[in-house]
Amino acid sequence: MLLVIDDVLTQKELSTAKNLLAESAWVSGLITAGSQAATVKNNQQLPENTPHLAALRQLVLSALNRNALFFTATLPKKIMPPFFNRYSGATNHYGFHVDNAMRILPEGGYVRADISATLFLSDPQTYNGGDLVINDTFGQQSIKLQAGSMVIYPSSSMHQVTPVTRGERVACFMFIQSMVRDPNQRRLLYEMDMALLKLRHDIGETEAVVSLTSAYHNLLRQWTEN
Repeated sequence: MLLVIDDVLTQKELSTAKNLLAESAWVSGLITAGSQAATVKNNQQLPENTPHLAALRQLVLSALNRNALFFTATLPKKIMPPFFNRYSGATNHYGFHVDNAMRILPEGGYVRADISATLFLSDPQTYNGGDLVINDTFGQQSIKLQAGSMVIYPSSSMHQVTPVTRGERVACFMFIQSMVRDPNQRRLLYEMDMALLKLRHDIGETEAVVSLTSAYHNLLRQWTEN
């Protein structure tokens, strides 16, 4: 499932993130690339020793924690600490690749990458190119969002970032391990939850809506991994 979530960050949060990023030093994005991705990855990234990285990560995670649409679409069990990258100048693209299935946490252990997410931090009018192109069963999608908005998509998808030919594209990216591993089950639960929200708005908490809500939660119990 590919889903755009608008306005994940407030304008104040976006301004704070941009100020912190402007004070940070960038290094080669190859520091987190697998062997296959390293052959096509040509961007920059914030290293783990960046002074402002903890504050940037907390800002993003706090925004996600209050976003109900993000929760219902991903049903997160673990979220890899967010990373930040930049495309500009000679380091301006990332060719087609698939994200590694298992990601190593900075403090040790692993996150299984079920869902990938890109949170755009640069205004699209300030750069040319830099589209996130995703290939999957839903066809090829080209994504370029307003700053503060996010796209989530299956980590199993082939995707690329097209060359940035003017300006710079700064973004946050992360990987999510879902409580519900199967993507088809996750999609059904998401569609059911969205339908329930509409029914509550249209007709209220009727007996049928309560019954359907019970069915949703019982399916979630059945499909959730320990």
